[in-house]
Amino acid sequence: MNRRELLASMPWLAASLGAPVSGAGVKSRFRTAICAYSFRDALKNKSMTYEDLVRLASDLDVDGLDLTVYWFPNTSDEFLMPLRRAAYKMGVDIYSISISTDMCKPPGDTRDAEVAKVKGWVDAAAKLGAGHIRVFGGHVPKGSTEADAATWCADTLKVCAEYSSGKGVILGLENHGGITERAETIIQIVKKVDSPWVGINLDTGNFDRDGYNQIEMCVPYAVNVQVKVDIRVEAGKPEKQDWGRIAAMLAKGGYRGYLALEYEDKEDPASVMPRLMSELTKIARKYTA
Repeated sequence: MNRRELLASMPWLAASLGAPVSGAGVKSRFRTAICAYSFRDALKNKSMTYEDLVRLASDLDVDGLDLTVYWFPNTSDEFLMPLRRAAYKMGVDIYSISISTDMCKPPGDTRDAEVAKVKGWVDAAAKLGAGHIRVFGGHVPKGSTEADAATWCADTLKVCAEYSSGKGVILGLENHGGITERAETIIQIVKKVDSPWVGINLDTGNFDRDGYNQIEMCVPYAVNVQVKVDIRVEAGKPEKQDWGRIAAMLAKGGYRGYLALEYEDKEDPASVMPRLMSELTKIARKYTA
């Protein structure tokens, strides 16, 4: 077997040696996950704990958890360490946490406070063994331009990434309205940060229109993917997402990583999660085989 034949048979080796590799020739590797936000009501009213969620993920044969932190009682070792231990014992990866941020802040005390908050959550993520944090960009402040806000967001994110890189934690900027409402703007921000520790937390249900095209634009920058039940192709007209179509886009674009279900519909998540995760698992395994 000559070098050309060897590289053709093992695309990953070609990539490591600097040879061009098409997306179609690269094997995908998807893992399934549940976003804690799917169980927001139960977590908020304390009828479910985060350890209960770990147990559910294990029972459903789900690979990982993206833990929305809004209902953490605190970030002390007394809370975080038992949670990490429970996940390990049940064979579930706490690979990500999701926090709320507003990075569209000019230089000053308000931005400094936002950076300090992110740093605190980076420390908590590292203790949990999570390699990723979902962050929000925020909204354009009154009296400011979108260009200014995008620059402030990138500058803030860059400072946060300088800290998170030292802890081995990637920051995923989510397309979540505001400054990140459109694919081209969130891509612009990520490019401006220019850090291997920053990418896009791609939420497949958050674009307000032209969903599939905007998702496809973001795929090369995706470091985590949160899938939802609905998508909007036309503004104001939700329709059921085609997870197979989205998985094909991700595979073609070379994405490897988690597909985390964030359930926001009206049915009881405890009753629909087994069916939805079974469907998502079949798709993930198809593109991992």
